[in-house]
Amino acid sequence: MTASTSMFDRSAREAILHSFTRLTPRYQMRNPVMFTVFVGACITTLLFAHNLVTPTGEPSWFIGWVTFWLWFTVIFANFAEAIAEGKGKAQAESLKSARRDIPAKKLHDINEHRLYKTVTANSLRMDDLVFVETGDFIPGDGQVMQGIASVDESAITGESAPVIREAGGDRDAVTGGTRVLSDWIVIRITSNPGESFLDKMIALVEGAKRQKTPNEIALSILLAAMTIIFLLATATLLPYSLFSVERAGQGTPISITVLIALLVCLAPTTIGGLLSAIGIAGMNRLIQANVIATSGRAVEAAGDVNILLLDKTGTITHGNRQAVAFFPATGVTVQQLAEAALLSSLADETPEGRSIVALAQEKHGVKAKDPQELEATFVPFSAESRVSGITMKDRQILKGAGAAIEAHVTSRGSTMPEAVSKQADTIARQGGTPLLVADGAKVLGVIHLKDVVKTGIKERLAELRAMGIKSVMVTGDNPLTAAAIASEAGVDDFIAQATPEAKLKYIRKMQEGGELVAMVGDGTNDAPALAQADVAVTMNSGTQAAKEAGNMIDLDSNPTKLIEIVEIGKQLLMTRGSLTTFSIANDIAKYFAIIPAAFVSTYPALHVLNIMGLTSPLSAILSAVIFNALIIIFLIPLALKGVKYRPIGASGLLRYNMAVYGVGGIIVPFIGIKIIDMGLTLVGVV
Repeated sequence: MTASTSMFDRSAREAILHSFTRLTPRYQMRNPVMFTVFVGACITTLLFAHNLVTPTGEPSWFIGWVTFWLWFTVIFANFAEAIAEGKGKAQAESLKSARRDIPAKKLHDINEHRLYKTVTANSLRMDDLVFVETGDFIPGDGQVMQGIASVDESAITGESAPVIREAGGDRDAVTGGTRVLSDWIVIRITSNPGESFLDKMIALVEGAKRQKTPNEIALSILLAAMTIIFLLATATLLPYSLFSVERAGQGTPISITVLIALLVCLAPTTIGGLLSAIGIAGMNRLIQANVIATSGRAVEAAGDVNILLLDKTGTITHGNRQAVAFFPATGVTVQQLAEAALLSSLADETPEGRSIVALAQEKHGVKAKDPQELEATFVPFSAESRVSGITMKDRQILKGAGAAIEAHVTSRGSTMPEAVSKQADTIARQGGTPLLVADGAKVLGVIHLKDVVKTGIKERLAELRAMGIKSVMVTGDNPLTAAAIASEAGVDDFIAQATPEAKLKYIRKMQEGGELVAMVGDGTNDAPALAQADVAVTMNSGTQAAKEAGNMIDLDSNPTKLIEIVEIGKQLLMTRGSLTTFSIANDIAKYFAIIPAAFVSTYPALHVLNIMGLTSPLSAILSAVIFNALIIIFLIPLALKGVKYRPIGASGLLRYNMAVYGVGGIIVPFIGIKIIDMGLTLVGVV
């Protein structure tokens, strides 16, 4: 038996146990709908016991079976919630293994790394300084104040590839429980014991701090109001039945057992029993995506988002410009330009430099050169010269920005070819970056560097558009470049030369118009906009300021995760809406089964309304109660897994829900109740 299987079995056993331990008035009162069923089950239990001692004329077997299925309904509503919580607790077990009371090297002076005191991680407090070196576990969440190190975050994120954490940038945040693989860092602890991201994540998945969201509260109030209305209506039926029998002088009044069965079947017990499980399961799906949410409110807000701000670099594009083409000058062959470009990039370890070498080798067949055989020295890039390249004996090949290369050849008595200038302008207008190559005083041509749009991003954005969500690209590029990339990626709008103020202003403007805005960010300069956004996803690798401003943290530090988060939020709302539609439609069909049966003893003429051809009034009532209990069991997997995500707009989703869950909710009870009635008749229960 695997660890995951045994963990699931344990969580299932615990869920069964919790299904019974939660049969208390105090716990059941949290859910008004199921509390009504709970009270009804208690009353019928007393009626059954009383009928065994003092027969009242109503069959004891009927009261007993109704009582059994009412308790069955309550127990499996408890089970649905407990199994959802159990899945979260099973996930928390692996997270708890990463939370350990490890030794920490506490510093008194940030510059005296070897003068530390060894303490336990639990004794550390906010703003304490800790020295962590190769092989050490990071004792708590913190911010890198000095140094640079390679960190293994697999215990938290599940990603085996190490990440770099360093001081002074947007990659200065570390998480407790991760391990330093190389070098050293000095960390400022940013949380007190029990308040780390890992602690919050464990509490979240265990359901210890899960609070109902505004939408969930609103739906709970609606369901409670419907239950109260049905309760009042049902309560008036007994005196009305007594009056009718007394006045007519025939028939028998409706019984308390039948009235309770009627109330339970008319009340929205299906969605009432599954509502909490749907919310917990939605949070669990977010945790499975390695995202920490401060509350369920943020998840639901993600489902309601209609403006999505996406950073260009790393989200829409791969984050590094890539060489895609060589454009030679007049009189120069592509092969000559490719060879010169490769030579100028041999020592260039940037992603752009490596892509130039790869393009020359793979597309143009230029063979790799050994710098030692060339007896060459390399010209490193500098902010002053803005060029880099190689010097070989009496030959120097440089690559760089147009203005820098033009200044270089001009200083050697040459001029910039007009065709090369035009080609560079064309590349810039297309959203690319032109990089010129010169061999001595001669300009050989242009390298086209391009922000490569991620595969599939256009299709993902089209799905968002189908849901009515507007995508906005945020970039520091000039408007010309931004427009070209926006067109290729298929975003609806873009903000060029974006500053923190520009992002904040845009979000506020959209919110004033009634829009819900989501944004992803990781830097300190993103913090104001993240704090303003309705859904703010920050990277685990980002700065502490960004983390504190956001309401979700992506442990994988994957900027495209925002799209997945929106889908999870949408799926949560879709699941709740679909099952609510099914539950209400479900009740309509049960009316036809139970109401004529409930009053046929008072009004025999109602027998003509037995359109389902049920065996007897008692069989009809019992079949409806049994179906009411069983349907919760059948819908538990759907509540936990969620309905299939469909990227359609609100009107399309409403039509789909009405067609599938509305019509289905009406048809299924007719079939189910009839089958149960036939089964009860076959085994001789009725």
